[in-house]
Amino acid sequence: MKQRLFTLCVLALCIAAATHAQRPRYEKLSLMLRQLVMNGERKNAPPHQLLLRPQLSSPDSREVCAFIRITDDAEAVLARHGCRPLCHYGPLYVAMIPVGSLRDLSLEANVNRIEARPSGQVLMDSVVHQINAHAAHEGLLLPQAYTGKGVVMGVMDIGFDLTHPTFYSRDTTDYRIRAFWDQLSQDTIGSPFPVGRDYVTARDILAVGHARDGLDQTHGTHTLGTAAGSGYHSPYRGIAPESDICIVANAVGEDLVYIDSADVYKYTFATDALGFKYIFDYADRVGKPCVISFSEGSGQDFWGYDQLYYEMLDSLMGPGHIIVAAAGNQGRTKSWFRKPTGQSTEGTFLYGSGNEMILTAKSAQDCLFRFVSYDVSATDTLLIDTREVLAQEDSVLTLTCRQGDNLLIVETTAYPSCYHPEETCYDLHVFTTRNVGLTSLSFEAMGKEADVEVFRVNGYFVQNGNNPALKAGECVRNIHSPASSPSVICVGATIYRTGITNYKGQWKHSEPGSHGERITASSVGPTYDGRIKPDVMAPGANVISAYSSYYLENHPNAGDINWDVEHFDFNGRTYAWNSNSGTSMACPAVGGAIALWLQANPRLTPQDVLGVISRTSRHNDPALAYPNNEWGYGEIDVYHGLLDILQLTRIDGLSVSQTPARITRHPSSGHLNITFETPAAKPFRVRIYSLSGQLLLDRQQQAGSNNYQLSLPASVRGIVAVQLDGEPSITGSQLIRL
Repeated sequence: MKQRLFTLCVLALCIAAATHAQRPRYEKLSLMLRQLVMNGERKNAPPHQLLLRPQLSSPDSREVCAFIRITDDAEAVLARHGCRPLCHYGPLYVAMIPVGSLRDLSLEANVNRIEARPSGQVLMDSVVHQINAHAAHEGLLLPQAYTGKGVVMGVMDIGFDLTHPTFYSRDTTDYRIRAFWDQLSQDTIGSPFPVGRDYVTARDILAVGHARDGLDQTHGTHTLGTAAGSGYHSPYRGIAPESDICIVANAVGEDLVYIDSADVYKYTFATDALGFKYIFDYADRVGKPCVISFSEGSGQDFWGYDQLYYEMLDSLMGPGHIIVAAAGNQGRTKSWFRKPTGQSTEGTFLYGSGNEMILTAKSAQDCLFRFVSYDVSATDTLLIDTREVLAQEDSVLTLTCRQGDNLLIVETTAYPSCYHPEETCYDLHVFTTRNVGLTSLSFEAMGKEADVEVFRVNGYFVQNGNNPALKAGECVRNIHSPASSPSVICVGATIYRTGITNYKGQWKHSEPGSHGERITASSVGPTYDGRIKPDVMAPGANVISAYSSYYLENHPNAGDINWDVEHFDFNGRTYAWNSNSGTSMACPAVGGAIALWLQANPRLTPQDVLGVISRTSRHNDPALAYPNNEWGYGEIDVYHGLLDILQLTRIDGLSVSQTPARITRHPSSGHLNITFETPAAKPFRVRIYSLSGQLLLDRQQQAGSNNYQLSLPASVRGIVAVQLDGEPSITGSQLIRL
């Protein structure tokens, strides 16, 4: 899993701010912004903070891209503090704000919230790799009548190879990427964007060749190929292969090498929101509906750092504007445990790869937190009383203990839950001289009268022989943001195949699972405020899609190249088809499916899409109640969804499942061709319906052949539904354009 952008910045909290003539209104600022203000004001800090948080000179002229809600006189307020507004919906703005102006801006009576958070991480599981899952799953085969034509397929991601032939039409006569904003581009002269620049002609996009991070990243090439690739001369066609493509290359953790340190705070959730807006604006200019796939995300929180982000996403979405996002790959990770009222203690051991780990606990009652550090010959205990935390200025308490050469520091910050203000949340920042876990460290929530929930922010909950009773932790409540947003379609992943044969002829095994089971790594709900997520599932294991030729050229010995299934040449470069896994791969499959649905009804809203999903999704385990926090409404069924949108489900006798027969229209004669893999063993019936439900044709066919040709009346034209009835192996329906 790639690291979250600016991890240290997001996870570190200052314990105090120097006395000022007038203190900033910290409650208006999100964590990242609050820390920027505190860093600028602080004169002294504990040694561990000086190590983790470099001091900044004042005044600070850097600009941060942030959300800001201003209730009145917004333009004057922004101008007064040197802010550059980039877009707005009512009182909600995205603006470039000088870091040195944050303090005074927070004091403005008309400003009620300023929010920025670092961009997330890509959600690709690097351990699990895949074959072509959407081809293995019958329900995701594309009806011939719907290929995404007339729809904009948007993807915001990292590592795009703009030259891959799958982004042309299948015959390579039409280059389908219509617009591209590279937020990391250094070619910014004359650019109207806060970061990077865009390219809007095929010539300019192909001349660029790849996103700036495309030499070292390839995630976006794979996800875009799944959503919208034509397949070129291969079976690896995307779900919406004739859609128009509009893409944004944003920034995540591994892109830090490309970002000047003076510009690092320009890349936030607000920059991502501008990326979504860029794609929707393009679609509006060309008069087409649009769906955006986003296979990135970050953890949820109780501070409410996503409130303005979600509000902005709500403003961007609507009829013909849909966003889908990956749920995350934390489904195998213990992320939460609870100590109920009446139980004295509940706990776990902590493990982390670095010297910092973070937990969040919440409770409406006073409680205690106990850390015990175990050594070969002794133990040491650090006990935190929440009443003492709340009694501190700014509700921040720092306690330390030493065991040999290991220093343990726990910084506890208290604040009301953004969802339930009657509950108090406690961020427990653990700092150790050694890596967390090299010395056994346990954590317990205590207090018989308290109901306490504990959430993992980073690191792991593990068991340890020093105290076998401490083994708390469940693999739940780990959905990523913005997939956790109420308006965003949240996508989890299923598996059909266990491995692939690579281009060297080697069998590569991934993980066990088949028949549409949930990938155990796929993140699980509920959200922090108790809503059911994910919304829907799609094949996300062993998916074969495009890989970057530039990545292949620069990293020929990378481990993931061993999961390439084919290398081929095009226009003098060597390209790859690669097998990969994760909710990153499931998300664009759902995005492509919704593109087909938008082709059928360009005015679908996010609520409409959820309605179709709720009525038509497959249930892998019929014994479960749906929706639920592992499956949402179930696995997406593109064909059944199309029938629902076209209101064909009301036609008596029309199957909601797709026939495996190949049904085509002869290009010259106009006859209907029906082809089976093996000859039909029994007679079967063919019926053709108009989209209004009128029966246009009803004929009986004899057994004995695997190819049938039907002459059609001249009146049978346009998109029709063909129903075959006979043996179970051929029964089903198919949409086709005649």
